[in-house]
Amino acid sequence: MSAKADDSAAQDARPNPRKVRVGTVVSAKPDKTVVVEVTDRVSHPRYQKIVRRTKKYHVHDESNDANEGDVVRIQETRPLSKLKRWRLVEVVERAR
Repeated sequence: MSAKADDSAAQDARPNPRKVRVGTVVSAKPDKTVVVEVTDRVSHPRYQKIVRRTKKYHVHDESNDANEGDVVRIQETRPLSKLKRWRLVEVVERAR
């Protein structure tokens, strides 16, 4: 087994694997930071209707790679500042 396979197996064996979300960049104005809006579809507890819930995350973008409108994948990390607890993993789709 390769070292890379061992690393991925070790990450999956963690008691709490880090959360991963996919969302859209709504602001890229701060340096090394983007604001990502993640929309989840959840069932209403009483009425069972599917409703959309949106949440904004402040995400660390070390290389200033993402721009407004891009679809990105983010991952939970240690606190980096007052609001930033997520980091950019990859840009899934660029804005047109």
